[in-house]
Amino acid sequence: MQTPNRKLDHLRITLIEDVEAGNTWLEYVRMIHRAVPELNAEKVDTEVKIFGKKLKAPIIVTGMTGGNEHAAKINAIIAEVVEELGLGMGVGSQRAAIEHPELAWTFRIARERAPNALIIANLGAPQIVKGYGIEEIKKAIEMVDADAIAIHLNTAQEAFQPEGDVDFEGLIDKLSKLIDKVDKPIIIKETGAGLDYDSVKMLREIGVKAFDVSGSGGTSWVKVEMYRAREKGQEVLATVAKWLESWGIPTAASVIETRAAAPDALVIGSGGIRTGLDALKVLALGADLAGIALPALRAAYRGKEELEKYLKAMMLAIRAGLFLTASKNVKEVRGKAIIFGPLKEWAVERGVYEEWLKARRPF
Repeated sequence: MQTPNRKLDHLRITLIEDVEAGNTWLEYVRMIHRAVPELNAEKVDTEVKIFGKKLKAPIIVTGMTGGNEHAAKINAIIAEVVEELGLGMGVGSQRAAIEHPELAWTFRIARERAPNALIIANLGAPQIVKGYGIEEIKKAIEMVDADAIAIHLNTAQEAFQPEGDVDFEGLIDKLSKLIDKVDKPIIIKETGAGLDYDSVKMLREIGVKAFDVSGSGGTSWVKVEMYRAREKGQEVLATVAKWLESWGIPTAASVIETRAAAPDALVIGSGGIRTGLDALKVLALGADLAGIALPALRAAYRGKEELEKYLKAMMLAIRAGLFLTASKNVKEVRGKAIIFGPLKEWAVERGVYEEWLKARRPF
């Protein structure tokens, strides 16, 4: 039962250790205050429609866990809260349940506790390369009655995982043959190292229409694997992981690159989103949703009330931010921020600045 045991390691480490590294660069994004918004804050519309589901705010708790009893309890709490608040959630990688069907309940509990919420299934790119196809994807979707499925990219994590799988060769070809066969939207999701322009461009060209950037600045899975390597006595691997724990594209830069490469796609801005202001900034940069992971996980671990308070604060902050930028709805906040410093230099040097300026506009 190697996969379930690894999932338990991941849950334990993310709850008790310092697993954050890097920088989101959201400090180089400044919202533009409108002194006369000509709006009634109570009439601001924070609702968004995603994959046929209406969310009361552009917030999703991104996929994190499953595969063991402790993870199931956390999935249940997150599901109950997003159901009550009208938000969405993803589950963690379902590989454990594909390999061990008796663990499917640890993921299925999300749909049981959130019958109406947006739920996103989750499988890993290495498994797609190794032979997972339409059958496994359908199993993952049916397991949680999902509205979409995320295929996660975790090259940085796998590179430093003691039992990591670093074969990603042929992924684009395999995905291209699956996209039209899957009757639910496919989201390509990074896991803390950020999506880049060239990868998104390739993926959009084969038909992918949704991306979760999961940039650097939040949970570093390289750092998580550093702790695991130390525990297993693999000091050389742990040392190299420590050196590269901040690896990746900062979240703000990744949103810019992704939106520039896929102007018509759904973009989830995630990776180090900790406050309502962080969420507003990724929306202003061009994301359709803000994704939250570690703070929601730790709040859920402390109890349902803690998660409710946190997510309610996020929702209120977004409403306030729309009002203060004279945005009647979520789309109107796009472009109502300026970027400066290293973030702007990055966009210019990468040659995506002009494309992004056009693509981030809501109309």
